[in-house]
Order: sequence, then structure tokens, then C-alpha cells
Amino acid sequence: MKRGFYLRLASEGISKNRKFYFPYILTCICMVMMFYIVAYLSMSADFSGVFGGNMLQSMLGFGVFVIGIFSLIFLYYTNSFLIRRRQREFGLYNILGMGKRNLVKILLWENILTAVVSIAAGLVFGILFSKLAEMGAMKILGGKTGFDIHVAFKPIIWTVLLFLTIFLLIMLRMVFSIFRLRPVEMLRSERTGEKPPKANWLLALLGAVLLGTAYYMAVAVLDPMTAMALFFLAVVMVILATYFLFIAGSVVFCRLLQKNKKYYYKTRHFISLSSMAYRMKRNGAGLASICILSTMVLVTVSSTTCLFAQSEDAVSKRYPQDLFVQISFSDKSSLSDEDTEPYISAVEDVLDEHGETAENLEDYRMYSLTVYQFGTEFMIDLNQGEQTGQTDLDTGELRGVYVLPLEDYNRLSGSDAELADDEVLIYPYKMEYDYDTARFEGFDTWKTEKLDQEPFRIGKADANVLGSLFVVVKDVSVMEQMCQMKNDSLRGGGASSIQRCYSFDMNCGDGEQSAIYGEVTDRFMALSKEDSSGDYVYWYTESKAESRAEYVALFGGLFFLGILLGAVFLFGTVLIMYYKQISEGYEDQDRFDILMKVGMSRKEVKQSINSQVLTVFFLPLIAAGVHLTFAYPLISRIMKLISAGTDEKLLLIVTACCYLVFALFYVIVYWVTSKSYYTIVSAKEKHR
Repeated sequence: MKRGFYLRLASEGISKNRKFYFPYILTCICMVMMFYIVAYLSMSADFSGVFGGNMLQSMLGFGVFVIGIFSLIFLYYTNSFLIRRRQREFGLYNILGMGKRNLVKILLWENILTAVVSIAAGLVFGILFSKLAEMGAMKILGGKTGFDIHVAFKPIIWTVLLFLTIFLLIMLRMVFSIFRLRPVEMLRSERTGEKPPKANWLLALLGAVLLGTAYYMAVAVLDPMTAMALFFLAVVMVILATYFLFIAGSVVFCRLLQKNKKYYYKTRHFISLSSMAYRMKRNGAGLASICILSTMVLVTVSSTTCLFAQSEDAVSKRYPQDLFVQISFSDKSSLSDEDTEPYISAVEDVLDEHGETAENLEDYRMYSLTVYQFGTEFMIDLNQGEQTGQTDLDTGELRGVYVLPLEDYNRLSGSDAELADDEVLIYPYKMEYDYDTARFEGFDTWKTEKLDQEPFRIGKADANVLGSLFVVVKDVSVMEQMCQMKNDSLRGGGASSIQRCYSFDMNCGDGEQSAIYGEVTDRFMALSKEDSSGDYVYWYTESKAESRAEYVALFGGLFFLGILLGAVFLFGTVLIMYYKQISEGYEDQDRFDILMKVGMSRKEVKQSINSQVLTVFFLPLIAAGVHLTFAYPLISRIMKLISAGTDEKLLLIVTACCYLVFALFYVIVYWVTSKSYYTIVSAKEKHR
């Protein structure tokens, strides 16, 4: 054969099947572009000088992994549409004398052409759009960058290696399919699904049980930590249930409707229901994929958008005051003002030097510890579960406890509350506590009175994902006894102590606040070195101004990554919808022609086909809406666990708006792709 013969056949094959190949190549280009952009941003040196840049790049590193895995699965899956469509052509080549080795050479060249065009064009567009993405990320972080476009070779190498591997796997799959099938099977490949579908009741029932269980978990679980632990299990269950129900459950449903003679034996229902049964048998997996991808787009975009929109509220919750100082001494179960006064004086001196005063000052003693909760029982010694009769310590019951003496509570709140020896005030935070009593290990049972709001503001409670309990006790001696018991349980000496907390607001900008924070930190370091008492001083400082950038980086990075991943999942949704419209158009072409020949009017046939297509293609959108509705309570609790500043009303509005916008986009994509479907279906009628 002449040199270039297989290359010419491959290029002609791509050109003649451009309705299938061009969208596939376009999607490959988009996947390459998105992967390069995310990889480039995760390695860009420009972010190293921006506060919060390292955190953003860490999240983008996770995005690189997600997009890489998704590209492998998605392109490998969508390539099956191409293989199925080309098998008849290859079967004809085989019968006309071309061996399977020759067919493999044609496929090899087609794959090489697709890979070269996709990777080259994807990298070019990726390099061009990487600067736009970088500017967007910098805008979120509050940094600045120039307009120069940089070419990074490491992301290019990663991108090329990944997609060459993907195209190699696709090629191996093509070769396997060619050698596996006989010529007659390849010629009839487009009609292999025409056997009457059987209703798989077991698979449908399993899907219903999995989906019902996942929905129940999402609605019934109230504890945020448990919600976080069960989230991924619920996601896996929903994915499996969706595939089972679309593949098997839909056929079962169609069979039940066919048994209803009054419904089934009507012109419109008879045709559309019979076609749907065949369609769901063959294409249930594709529709399930559309549903899952649609749900992923909605959950990803709505949750990250809500977090980013409320980033300032999250900062205010985590850092309720501009500067927070905490001082304690090791090996001491008690704390005196004389021990901490030098540090408090240092803070006041720095404020005087900057001409600032402490506003909304809060000065109190606190003891914080971690315990295991079993109903009303709280275990202080985490090493001995047998003391409470518990041998299996479930991490879902691990709690943070913040203890405050009544004297300090009354001063902070302006109240004159009184407590007996067997009474405490409590406030559960990010957890539920509906009991009237509480018993801490080593203490008698306390009667509890629930407060309407937290007794003091401390951002650590917001950062504690385990759920926290604020406890107001009668006096400091109770805190000292609790501290001593905790230290005794540690076996290796005292490591827990009562802290003095000193926090306030300032009437100055973030720059001045950061400067004050830096000087306070320096003074504390100098004081701790000069301390000759032999006690180890533990001090801790927090600044809202300094930490604001971290939160912006965290939530802004999640928002940026959510948009990128949402775009990738959207590409997948559109391509699967397009391929399903095209492939089903060719499948329905002969049915359309036969129905016209046996006497049905063009209007009746079109109504029947339109009914089934609308039902099938909007079923994933409806199912995605149902998934999102039941997932909302679980997502809401997880969001509150991540950020207590989450406004549930705003989350609901954002989620609803995302669904409506996505539904509009879905309708537009359906309308555009359905034109190709009707063109193919009515092709024979036009040529009569």
C-alpha cells in the first residue's frame, strides 16, 4: 500500500464522522486546557508572595488530581460512542478484504491525530487562558499580578504525560473491541440492543433501598460531625442507586405501565413507552451519568459560592474581636493575676505607643479540655473507657469543653446569676444537648440550665469541628480540680492549665492592627525568655486582620476551584447529552420510517417521539433536583461545621438559584442538540 494510505483513511474517517469526532475533540481540548490551567496555578511562583497563596495552591493541587481522574474516566467512557458508531464501517472494511491489523492501523492514526490536535490546541488555549485564571485567583486573594504570560514547562510535561496515557488506554480499548468482534457482529453493532429488555427487579429494588437509605441518612442525621463522616458514604450510595434505578428501575417501571392496558394501548403511550423501555435498557448508564454530573455541578458551585459570599461573616465568627491573647503556665492547676500581669501590661504598653485603646474589652479565666461524651456522661481521662462502661470510644462523641467561673461570667454578661454546688450553666455549640443533667468524670451530677447565647466569645469554639460545650461553674476551684484530674490522666506530667484570656477591638485599620499584633508577639517572646521562675509560659495570640487573608484564601480558593470543577463537569454533561441525541437519532431513524409506512401521520409520530425524548432527557434534571433537595440538610450541616457564619437562608437561595440557572442552561443545550436529533430522524422522509 502507498505511503500515507492509512493516514488518509483516518483523516477521511474523522471528517466523514465529524458530528461525532469534532465534539469529542473539542471536549478533549477543553479537558487538556483545564488540566493545564489548574496545574499551572498550583505551581505558579507568583502566589508565593501573596498571603494565602500557599493555601490556594494546596487546594488547586487537589483539583489537579480530581480533573486528571475525571478526564481519564470521562474520555474513556465517551469514546465508546465513537467506537459503537464506527463498528459498522469497520465491519464493511473487513468484509471487503481489509484485515483487522489494517483496521488497527487506521484506528492508530485516528487516535494519533486526535491526541496531537487535542493536546497541542489544549496547551495553546491553556497557556493563553492561564493568565486570565491567574488574575482571577489573585483578585480573590487581594494580590496583584502583571499581564505577562508565562510558559511553565513542568505543568506542560504533566499535561502531556497524562493525556498521552489516556489516549493510549483508549487505543488499547479500540484494539480490543476490533479483535473481539466478528465482521457480522460489527455490521449489526447498532442493532444489538434490539432484544426485548428484561425487568431486573432485584437490581431495581437494591437501587431503591440504597437511595432511600441515603436520603434518610441525609435528613435524619442532626449532628454535624456525624454528617461529615457519613457524607462520602451517602454520596457513594446515591451514585450506585442512580445507576441501578436508571438502568434497571426504569425498565421495571415501563413494564408496570405496559401491564396497565387502559394506559398502554393508546397511540401516543404505546409508541413512546415501548421505545422508552428499549432506550433505558441501552442508555440508562448515560442518563445516570448526566444526572450524577448535574448533581455534582449544583452541589459544588452552590456550596463554594455560599462559602465565599459569607467569608467575612466567617472571619467575624472565628475572630470575634480584633486581638485575642491567651496566657497560661505549665505544671500549674491554678492561675494568679501576678503571673499574667506582665503580659497584660505589655499589651497595654503597645496600645499606648500606637495611640490606641482597647474597646469592648473581655478579661476572663478559662479552662479548655477535650472529653468524650456519652449522653450525660463526660469522660475526662481519654485513656480509660472502662470508667464509664464504654469500651468503644466513638470519635463522633469527642467534644471540646470551655469552662468559665461564675464570677467572670457575671462580669462579662452584666448579670447576677447564682449557682449551687450541684448546678452549672451550659451552652452547646455546633452540637445538640437536650439533657437536664451532666456528670463529668470525678464530679457529682450537676443540674444544667441552658443559656440563650454563648457566655463568652472565643473563636476557637468556631474552629473546633468536634462540637463544643460552654460550661459556667460555681467558682475557680471547680476548674482547678478539673485541671488537676486532666493532668493526672496524662500520665506524663502536667500539660494542661487554666488560661487567662484578654481580648478587645481597636479603632484602626487592618495595617495598624497587624503592626500592633506583631509588636505584642515580639514583647511576649522577650518576656517568656526573661522569665526565671522555672515554669514554662504558654502564650497564644490571634489577630483578625492577620487571619482575614487566610479565610479569604480558604473560601476564595474553594470558590475558584468549585468554578473550575463545575466547568469540567459541565463539559461532561453537555457532551454526553449531545452524543445521546445523535446516537438515539440514528436508532430512531428506521422506527420513524416504519411508523410512517404503516399509517401513522407525521404529526402523531413526531408527538410520540417528542414525548419520549423530553421524558428521557429531562429525567436526569428532575432526578438531580431530587438528589439536591435531600442532600441540602446534610450539606447545610457540613457548611455550618466548616464555618459557623453560614446563613442557612442564603444557602437555600443560592442553591435554588444555581438549580434554576442550570435548568435554563440544560434546556438550551437540549434545544440545540435536539435539532441534530430531528434532522437525523427525518432524513429518510426528506429523501422520499
